Amino acid sequence: MKIIKRLFHIMLCILIMLQTSCYPSNKKNSNSQILNVYFINVGQGDSILIQYKDINMLIDAGPSYNSKKLVSFLKAHNVKKLDYVIATHPHEDHIGSMDSIIKKFKILKFYAPKVVTDTTTFKSMITELKKKNLKINVAKHGVIINFDNFTSLEFLSPIKDNYQNLNNYSTVVLLKHRDTSFLFTGDAEKLIEMELLSNNVNVRADVIKVSHHGSNTSTSGDFIDKVKAKFAVISCGLGNDFGHPHEQVLKTLRSRDIICYRTDTHGNLLLQSDGKNISRR
Repeated sequence: MKIIKRLFHIMLCILIMLQTSCYPSNKKNSNSQILNVYFINVGQGDSILIQYKDINMLIDAGPSYNSKKLVSFLKAHNVKKLDYVIATHPHEDHIGSMDSIIKKFKILKFYAPKVVTDTTTFKSMITELKKKNLKINVAKHGVIINFDNFTSLEFLSPIKDNYQNLNNYSTVVLLKHRDTSFLFTGDAEKLIEMELLSNNVNVRADVIKVSHHGSNTSTSGDFIDKVKAKFAVISCGLGNDFGHPHEQVLKTLRSRDIICYRTDTHGNLLLQSDGKNISRR
C-alpha cells in the first residue's frame, strides 16, 4: 500500500511538472518594472518610442524622408499597436512621417496641441486621422496619462492658447517611472522654458530630451539648472544645415557635467529605467 501511495505521489509530481512546462514563462512579467525609452535616429527630426509592459507610446514621427526606416524600427520592436501618439507640434521634422504611422498601426489615442497649419504635411496627417476616425485629444498643461500606479506622463505645456512661433506650441511632457523621470521638450524655445519656471511647474528630470535639436533658441542655463538632469539627448541629423547642436548648448550641458548623447553620432539610443536607475543599453 505504501509503495502504491509513493508511486501515486511521484506520478502526480511528474504530471504537475509536465503541465507547468506547457506554459511558456512570461518574459514581460519578469521585467514588468522595466521602462524602455528609444530615441530613434530619424535624421534631422524627433521620434521617441516609449515601451512599458504592453504599452507603446510614440512621441513625434520625424521627417517624411525616413518614414520607412521609422516603420521598420517600430515593427522590429514588436509594435503592433500604439496606445498613445503625441505630435508635439506641426513641423515637418516632427510629423513628416505621421501619416505613415497612422496608416500602418492601430492607434488608440492621439494627442496634439490646438494649432493648425496650411502645410501639405499637416493636411496629410489630418486626412489619415479622419480615415481612421481618430479624434485629436488636445495636448495642454494639466493632462495626465497614467500607465499604472507607478508610471505616468504629465503634459506641462502648452500653458497658453496662442503663441507667435509654432515651436512654442510644442507639447512638453514629463514621464515619471517610480523614482526616475524623463523630460521631453519638442522644439520649445526659451520663452516656454521661462513660462514653465515662472508658473512653478516641476521640470525636475533625470533625462532631458534637449529642445529644438540643440538649437541656441532653447536650453537656457536657468532652465537646465531647474531640470538638474544627469543625461541629455540631442536628436539631430549628421552634418545638418542648421549647425545643430549649437556649441553654446553643448557648453551649457558640459559645464553642468551632464552626460550627452546624440542621435547623429550615437545612432538609435535606448535609455532604460528599472524604476531606480537609468542606464544606456
